[in-house]
Amino acid sequence: MFNTRVKVKALLATKPENQEVIVMGWVRTFRNNQFIALNDGSTNNNIQIVIELGAYDENLLKKITPGASLKVTGQLIASSARVSQ
Repeated sequence: MFNTRVKVKALLATKPENQEVIVMGWVRTFRNNQFIALNDGSTNNNIQIVIELGAYDENLLKKITPGASLKVTGQLIASSARVSQ
């Protein structure tokens, strides 16, 4: 079960090609009931998890607080946000 997860450090070093990944870690921040900053301790950097609006029950979303642990399965895609260099 646990051997299929990918560490955040490895994900951040991967070129996103819409592959399905499993990541586990702790919630650093959760905002707008849609964006989760997740960290597993493999790096100081977080990975952003984007939740589809309306896809999950409100009671479940209320349980996602800083420090909560999550196992997330989803598509690894490049951020559409501009990255300053």
